Amino acid sequence: MKKSLSLMLVALLAGCAWRQPVPPAVVDVQLVSINDFHGNIEASKYVLDSYYGLGPRTVTAGGIDTIGAALQAWRKEDPELLLVGAGDLIGGSPAISSMWADEPTIGAMNLLGLKVSSVGNHEFDAGRIELLRQQKGGCASPRPEKACQYNPTYEGARFQYLAANVIDMVTRKPLLPAYKIEQARGVKVAFIGTVLRDAPEKLLASGIAGLEFIDEAEAINRQLPELRKQGVGVFVVLIHQGGRTTDKFDQQDCSHLTGPVVDVVKKLDPAIKLVVTGHSHRGYLCKVDERLVTQSDMGGHVLSRITLKVDVASQTVRDVRASQEVMTAGRWPGDPKIDAYLAQVRERSAAALARPVARLAVPSVLREKHDDGESALGDLVADAILAAGRPYGGQIAFMNNGAMRQDLETTSGNRVTAGQALYVLPFGNTVVAMNLRGLQIRELLEQQWLGGRDITRGLMQVSEGFSYSWDPRAAIGSKVVPDSVMLHGVPIENDTTYRVIVTNFLAEGGEGFSIFPLGRNRAETGIRDIDALTDYLVKREQAGKPAGRSEPQGRIKRLQ
Repeated sequence: MKKSLSLMLVALLAGCAWRQPVPPAVVDVQLVSINDFHGNIEASKYVLDSYYGLGPRTVTAGGIDTIGAALQAWRKEDPELLLVGAGDLIGGSPAISSMWADEPTIGAMNLLGLKVSSVGNHEFDAGRIELLRQQKGGCASPRPEKACQYNPTYEGARFQYLAANVIDMVTRKPLLPAYKIEQARGVKVAFIGTVLRDAPEKLLASGIAGLEFIDEAEAINRQLPELRKQGVGVFVVLIHQGGRTTDKFDQQDCSHLTGPVVDVVKKLDPAIKLVVTGHSHRGYLCKVDERLVTQSDMGGHVLSRITLKVDVASQTVRDVRASQEVMTAGRWPGDPKIDAYLAQVRERSAAALARPVARLAVPSVLREKHDDGESALGDLVADAILAAGRPYGGQIAFMNNGAMRQDLETTSGNRVTAGQALYVLPFGNTVVAMNLRGLQIRELLEQQWLGGRDITRGLMQVSEGFSYSWDPRAAIGSKVVPDSVMLHGVPIENDTTYRVIVTNFLAEGGEGFSIFPLGRNRAETGIRDIDALTDYLVKREQAGKPAGRSEPQGRIKRLQ
C-alpha cells in the first residue's frame, strides 16, 4: 500500500514538472519618457517647485551621464523597459551639441537605447532635408559647416522618428513613419507620433515646403484600424504638443491641465489610455477624460517612469500609472560607456568653445523681459543684427525671443567665449534685409498681440533708435499708441519706406508674422546671427565701448 502511494506521488510530481507554466493574466510594461531634451548632454540648473518634500529650490540635474546611470539601474529591474521621446530632442541646443549639427545628441540617444520619438518643431529647424539626414545618416546637409565635423562619418539615428501628421503633399503619405510597434512582456505596443499642427509658424517656410501639417487627433486615430489588423491593442501617443497646470510636476492625477493638448486628447479614440506630451516645457501627470497625460519638463532634468498594466489575453490596458524622477547626479551607479562618450564630446569641443571672443561691460546680459516686454539681451542682439545689416542700408532691426535660448554669460573679466555666445544663438539663422513701409511696420507691431502671442512668445526685441509705446487696455489691433512709433525721435511715416533687418526665420513669416514675407527688395546677406553677434561684440570692445547693459534701454514702453 505504501509503495502504491509513493508511486502515485511520484507520478503527480512528475506531471507538475511537465506542465507548462500558466502565463500571468496581467503584465507590467515599463516605459521611460523624455521630451524637449534640446541637446542638453551636460547637466544644467533646474528650478523645482518641490524637491522630495524639501520645498522650492534650484538643483543641478540632467546630463546623459546621469540619465544613462538611471536607465542602467532601471533596466536591471526590467530588461524590457522601453525608452521613448516626445520631440525636440535636438535644436535650440547648447554649443557643445549645436556646433556639431546636434550629431553628439543623436549619438547619445543611440547609446541610451531610445526606441522611438515623435518629431518636434525643432527637429525641422534646418528643414526636412536635414531632418531626414539626422534620421538616416550621411553628410549631405544644408549646414555643411556643421555636418560631419564632429566625426567624418555620421551613421544617423538608430531610433525611429515618427510624424503621423506631417504629410508629403506629393505622395500624400507621412514624411516619416506614423507609428512603430515595439514588444515587451509579450505585448505589442504601438507608438504613434505627431508634432503640433501649428509647427509651421515656428519654422522656416522654405525648409518645410511641400509639407502639410494636419490635425493631430485625426492623424492619430486613422492609424488604429491598420494597427488592430496587426493584432495590436495597446496604443501610446507621443505628441509634441503640451499644456500647463497649477499642480506640482509630480502630483499624481492632476486635474487642472489647460492648453492645446487638452483638445487633442479629448478627440482621441477611447482605446488610447496614455498620451506622452512635450513642447510646453512643463512637468505634469494629469488625467484628461480618464487618460493619463504626461510630460517630463525639459533638458533631461526629469524622466517620467510609466507602467502600463496590460491584460495579456485581450491585449488591452487595464491601468496606467506614472512617476517623475529628477535626474540628480549620484543617485545611481554610473554607466562607463555613457561616461566615456560624454568625456569624448567634451574633449573634442573644449578648445573651440573656450575661445575668447570679447569683453562685455557687465558680467551677464539677461533675456528676462521686463513688464514693458523688453529685455537687455534683446536690445543687445537686435543691435548686433542691425549692425550686420548696415552695409545693406539697415535702419531698424527686429529679433524674436525664441531665437535667444539663454542669457549671455561671461567668464572672468566679463569675457565672453565662443561657447557662451553660441549658447545664446544656436540655430545659425541668417540676416536678411528688406524694405517695409511705415504702415506695414505699424501692422507688424500690432500682430504681436494676435492669438495671445504676447504671452506665449513675448514682444519682438527692437534695435537702438527705434521705439514705441503700447496700451495693455486697448483692443487687439489697436495696442500701439498712435504717433509713438519713432525712429531716432522722429515719427515714422506710413508711406515712407524703411530698411528693416531680421533673421531669415522672421523674413519667411516665422511666429505668424505675415508682414515680413511682403518685404520688398530683399537681400539675403548670408551672415549668420551668431557671427553678427560676435562681430558686434568684438567691434564694440575695439572701440573702447564694450557692449551689454544690465537693464533694458526703454525702447518699448507699456502705459500704466
